[in-house]
Amino acid sequence: MLLRSIAAPLTAIKGIGPAQVPKFARLGITGVAGLLAHYPRDWEDRSVRVPLSEFHRAQVCTEVTVLSRDWIGFGGKFSKKKSTLKVYVEDESARAALVCFNRPWLEKQLAPGERFRLWGRFQYKFGDIQSTAFEIEPASEEPSGTGILPIYPLSAGLSQAMLRRFASRAIEEYAPGLEDELPPEIRARDGLLSKAAAIKAIHFPASPEELECAKKTLAYEELFYLEIMVGRRALERRGRGGGARHGGAISGGAMSGGAIPGSASTSIAPLAFSPLQQRLAERLPFRLTPGQREAIGEINADMALKSAAGGGFSMSRLLQGDVGSGKTLVSFLAALRAVDDGAQAALMAPTELLARQHAESAARLLEPLGLKIAFLTGNIKSSGRKELLRNLAKGEIDIAVGTHALFSRDVEYKNLRLVVVDEQHRFGVMQRSLIVGKGSDGHGGPPHLLMMSATPIPRTLALTVFGDMDVSVIRDLPPGRKPVKTHLAKESSEERVYDFARRLLEAGSQAYFVYPLIESGDERNLKDAASMAERLAKKVFPGFAVALAHSRLDEEEKRRTMERFRSGEIKVLVATSVVEVGVDVPNAACMVIEHAERFGLSALHQLRGRVGRGKEQAYCFLVYSDELTDDGKARLKVMLESADGFAIAEEDLRLRGPGQIAGTEQSGYFSLGIADPIRDIKALEKARADAFFILENDPGLVLEGHRIIARVLEEAPPFSAAML
Repeated sequence: MLLRSIAAPLTAIKGIGPAQVPKFARLGITGVAGLLAHYPRDWEDRSVRVPLSEFHRAQVCTEVTVLSRDWIGFGGKFSKKKSTLKVYVEDESARAALVCFNRPWLEKQLAPGERFRLWGRFQYKFGDIQSTAFEIEPASEEPSGTGILPIYPLSAGLSQAMLRRFASRAIEEYAPGLEDELPPEIRARDGLLSKAAAIKAIHFPASPEELECAKKTLAYEELFYLEIMVGRRALERRGRGGGARHGGAISGGAMSGGAIPGSASTSIAPLAFSPLQQRLAERLPFRLTPGQREAIGEINADMALKSAAGGGFSMSRLLQGDVGSGKTLVSFLAALRAVDDGAQAALMAPTELLARQHAESAARLLEPLGLKIAFLTGNIKSSGRKELLRNLAKGEIDIAVGTHALFSRDVEYKNLRLVVVDEQHRFGVMQRSLIVGKGSDGHGGPPHLLMMSATPIPRTLALTVFGDMDVSVIRDLPPGRKPVKTHLAKESSEERVYDFARRLLEAGSQAYFVYPLIESGDERNLKDAASMAERLAKKVFPGFAVALAHSRLDEEEKRRTMERFRSGEIKVLVATSVVEVGVDVPNAACMVIEHAERFGLSALHQLRGRVGRGKEQAYCFLVYSDELTDDGKARLKVMLESADGFAIAEEDLRLRGPGQIAGTEQSGYFSLGIADPIRDIKALEKARADAFFILENDPGLVLEGHRIIARVLEEAPPFSAAML
């Protein structure tokens, strides 16, 4: 019996009645399977006594005497509904306060002079050793539990004692029949527990060592099936049936022999440039960087595999590199490969402004080679749109550049071979699939997909969110680029920043000023772009042309503003993070980001990348609140100490979590039970190697040790298709 296949309702557990079912539902528990998989958020060892005086080193486990009670907050003891009960207790080592948020009934239970057993985490605050998260029970009664006990996430109407009791009964009745979900050779190699033993130990471990082994087992199992599903999608996309249908040896830290997407081993050897690619390279006034040449070689190899694989292979590659590394030029070269093959390419950008810039660059570089470029957005007038669509459908347009309008219902392509998605994180999965669905590449499959990101993807996300894609990385920058000098400045010192920016403007440079808000709204303590544009124009830089750009502006007005800034007519551009993805302005040498603490590190890095695109030295000032905490300052210092977008992205991931970075927060992609892809990165890498090795060598999962994997995927898949 697989854990997720248990169909028994909660009421099958003694003591759980219909009235309690909605309380469990608020925790996402709808049956016995959910109860068994409702893992503790913490554990406390009640076999080891920890007095109040040692609260700083461990969770307190002691006996206390109640000294007195008080009501704090609005209303005091005369308005208990609006106040919080505070109970003072002591053991032989110290006194402490129990702050009883939302537990007013404890006033009757915790009478002065009474003795209680106490467990909880304490801290020194407001002159007291105190706790808001504690458990307490009369010393005169039998203990509700000894040894290592679980601490569960709770909802109203459910207590720790209730969850422990019901979980214990569920384990006793259902855990012995649980089947192992990992191949036996992996469990034997890593010393993992059986599924039954792991479920019992994660809830009620006999020792700290058994608890760690249970965590290791269940976390690895989750990551393994995550990578199995990522791997299946990757191999299906590549049209691989896999290698020999045999087991393969297992040794060391991971199974050997499985190629992992993201490494060069997943593609054939890089090929030489196609004729059009070579002609463009020869026309360029500069040499391609080694990173650009390597990326093009990998893309060419992938695109060549389409015919080599008999029509079953379509490239799915993520091209990442810092702002200014030359990804757009690589995408143009990839499009030329498609045109050389007698097909079409489409390049999709998230904004009309960026799409227009790409279209202009494509026209300048590619039309002299004899290519026909089209620009398509939702704002193209109907008369011109009809002619454009007719030419697209007839194959008379080689490369279409635009926004989401590229996948509108009335848009048809004759032979779309390559789809390039710029700033991929700004498009949803459905939008990307719609543009790919427009492809009819003439080879019996979907078009090749090249996704580009100027936000470097941390290793964790490369193995999960983008785990089914091959990855090309451009780490070098074009020659002659000077690193942007970054400075931190308190808000109270901003006049010095303004003076420095003024000197740069007087020397002929241009500047960006970026704010977190368009207008102040309810956050009166934050500066906003609209009011600051007026102030900078009238009081700070009265001798220079100042303009405002933000997301609420009409697209045409925004385009005109950005064009005037690019041409040098506007000297100071005041904006929100809308310029994070914007036009290239080589003359812009100053970036000032106010309330920098309100931006993610990756966003700050992207914004900093807007300057330093010319030959002059560029500067970035991160202006932060005078009240910023030491932790907040330490976070901003990452920008001061590193210009490496990959290192910054890793730190951003650690601080903000994978959901916000990858745009998957609403999808449930990282709704794992106990595994943490960031914390468990080594286990994730091992699980990935194991999963891909198995799929490469036994794609049908027909070998004896792999049949359990097929059953899990068929009977009780751990992740839905929407999550992946």
